[in-house]
Amino acid sequence: MPAEARASNMGARTMSETQVRNPARALLLRLAAGDERSLREVLRPSPEPVSGEQATAASSLDRRTRLLVRLGALLVLDASTDSLRWAVELASTAGVGDDALAAVLLATGSATGSAQLVASAARLAAALDYE
Repeated sequence: MPAEARASNMGARTMSETQVRNPARALLLRLAAGDERSLREVLRPSPEPVSGEQATAASSLDRRTRLLVRLGALLVLDASTDSLRWAVELASTAGVGDDALAAVLLATGSATGSAQLVASAARLAAALDYE
């Protein structure tokens, strides 16, 4: 179904119906609309999803996978070593080993290019206290 048709069909439903039927979809639509309350909830620094909808949307991924995705996002965004250290510590509590952390670096490196891969590798090594 084309996006325009989906959008016009959505208008016939109330937001509460959409939330009940598909909380992840409702959350995504509010985030796409720039809803400040939803943005605050999602962007709150927390190792786990905090709201009911956020937890429902995140339940498609197990904790280990969510933490690896978080690390990947931080690597791609050129996050600080302290942020990477926090992500590494959280992943470690979920039983993620150094090999899996390195695999995340390699997976993101193919998308970001060599310069970003080198910079991310240095910060990840520092976060792992390899220096």
